[in-house]
Amino acid sequence: MRRICVFCGSSPGARPEYVRAAVELGQALAAKGLGLVYGGANVGTMGALAHAVLEKGGEIIGVIPKALAEREVAFTELKDLRVVDSMHERKALMAELSDGFIALPGGLGTLEEFIEVLTWTQLGIHHKPCGLLNICGYFEKLIQFLDHMTAEHFLVKAHQDMILVDSRPQSLLERLENFQPPEFDKAVWALQLNSRMRMT
Repeated sequence: MRRICVFCGSSPGARPEYVRAAVELGQALAAKGLGLVYGGANVGTMGALAHAVLEKGGEIIGVIPKALAEREVAFTELKDLRVVDSMHERKALMAELSDGFIALPGGLGTLEEFIEVLTWTQLGIHHKPCGLLNICGYFEKLIQFLDHMTAEHFLVKAHQDMILVDSRPQSLLERLENFQPPEFDKAVWALQLNSRMRMT
């Protein structure tokens, strides 16, 4: 693995632990020699993450849409800040540049970005690991909802299990490095079989 894409917020959140986790993740990335790909902003947990990587001499690629860069939230001091035309282009480039993905606590944009790359792993479009840094139990209700999706046969257990969840940045990175994607064909077969059984 060369680079990890981190989805996180333009807000620092309600708890100091969120910013602290962003800093710890940035330090861990740099210590492992892993580059950071992120949303290119200098605010919220995004800014805290990027500053932590820079302070440790790590590599950063920021990707930000022109509309957001013009609002003066871009981290203009980055050596590699890529300004793109749209959110779609931003997500596609971030995914292309990265070998794995982590979501920190964040808002709708963070969740949407993570779910999209997770779906690409599920469909076999790529085989890159996806992890949630579950600080202060932030993602617990999302995990419960995923359990519900699986129980209702809209999600295969093998696909749910490929979501790596950890509360410690260092161990989450290690799990990403050791990730083995599920056997795609068998998982799809299981979903189809479950659907047929419910219809009979």
